[in-house]
Amino acid sequence: MSQHRTAGEDLALLTAHEASRCLAEGKVSSVQLTQRMLDRISQSQNNVFITVNLKALEEAAAADARRAKGEVRGPLDGIPMALKDNISTQGLRTTCASRMLADFVPPYSATVARRLSDAGCVLLGKLNMDEFAMGSTSENSYFGAVKNPKDPQRVAGGSSGGSAAAVAENLAYFTLGSDTGGSVRQPAAMCGVMGMKPTYGRISRYGVVAFASSLDQIGPITKDAEDCALVLAAIAGKDPYDGSSLANPLPDYLAALEGGAKGLRIGIPKEYMGEGISPEVRAAVEAMAKTLEDQGAVVESCSLPRTEYALSAYYVISSAEACSNLGRYDGVKYGYRTKEYKNLAEMIEKTRSEGFGDEVKRRILLGTYTLSAGYFDAYYKRAQQARTLIMEDFRKVFHQYDVLLTPTSPVTAWPLGQKHANPLELYAMDVCTVSVNVAGLPACSVPCGLDSQGLPIGAQFIANTLGEAVLLRAAAAAEKGGSV
Repeated sequence: MSQHRTAGEDLALLTAHEASRCLAEGKVSSVQLTQRMLDRISQSQNNVFITVNLKALEEAAAADARRAKGEVRGPLDGIPMALKDNISTQGLRTTCASRMLADFVPPYSATVARRLSDAGCVLLGKLNMDEFAMGSTSENSYFGAVKNPKDPQRVAGGSSGGSAAAVAENLAYFTLGSDTGGSVRQPAAMCGVMGMKPTYGRISRYGVVAFASSLDQIGPITKDAEDCALVLAAIAGKDPYDGSSLANPLPDYLAALEGGAKGLRIGIPKEYMGEGISPEVRAAVEAMAKTLEDQGAVVESCSLPRTEYALSAYYVISSAEACSNLGRYDGVKYGYRTKEYKNLAEMIEKTRSEGFGDEVKRRILLGTYTLSAGYFDAYYKRAQQARTLIMEDFRKVFHQYDVLLTPTSPVTAWPLGQKHANPLELYAMDVCTVSVNVAGLPACSVPCGLDSQGLPIGAQFIANTLGEAVLLRAAAAAEKGGSV
């Protein structure tokens, strides 16, 4: 957390909390911050945004007017940010990076979008992603692949690739992504920024286009832990429109940043440090563990023996739920409709064939198969049983540890197109992140140095249910230790 920078340098390079302080001290206006971001967005070559909000400067001017009257809504008032394009925004196109919703304009806003608007944030626009959040590279987009700002020849990670790239390229002070199996944390790791997936239910899913309803969770992508704490405080909490949202009171997330590493009990599950993990990634995570140990943390090896089942369970459950959720896209009420058809059945078949991309079709087919008669018990039921065992593993290990430390991704960003033709190889890239979603736990990815090619490495902290505060404490300690 670099707390001594001011608006004397490029405004785009500030963190959200630094920009907030500059606004409070009258050194800069929201219009200036927003214009700087819009200028950078217009110059970017990395295909990060799908839609730019043409009313962003109006929102910024309104924030400045509130401030002039002494009616500041909080620390994020006037801060420009952007949203993944599966988060509904009233009056602003929400596409899910799909032909199916390429021209869809929602009649209402998601709860997270509304809460950020109520906090005074300025919406810069909507961010590119894998279609319907299905993918690990942000190459599965109807609008083209997102390029990694650290190396435009490489993937940005997915499915929230645009959300991570926007923060890494200083096109927004923070963003929101969605995380179903690692889709906030993995691109954050590959782009060298921080991303948090909160406890399932900690943040409302109302107005977020569903992929897999028992796994999806919205999370912030930021430049550091303090920004993450500010955003989390603004969007978390019970929502009457989302029956799965939790009513538990919110802790003081900013206060959690000051806890330090001393006395923190950290477990490193051996299953996450073995075969398939790049030696450079493993070394970087071990170096972070040593840094935290030097600060007074207790670091030990531990075991989550059912980890090997997580990937299979995740892809069965998520595909089954996706198959169900995507049944609503039939060309009848909204979204894309094929041009020529003879009857209703042909219209639906052609609409779905033309409107969905290959990866979405693949997941729908897999989900349909696992839910079909004769296969339900063999696949979906067994996947749910494996889920219970994975949750039990975590429950046991959190009796001993405050947080777990693992790699976020087994490798750093690879060249665009390299793995795109091999879906199974891509699915295996989620091996470090999916178990967190299967168990409904909170986790965050923090920058953990660079590999020999100068590409960012991410380390993942995992906490017990509703343990976002201890994640922020661990992340802040890692930042202070120089691992970031």
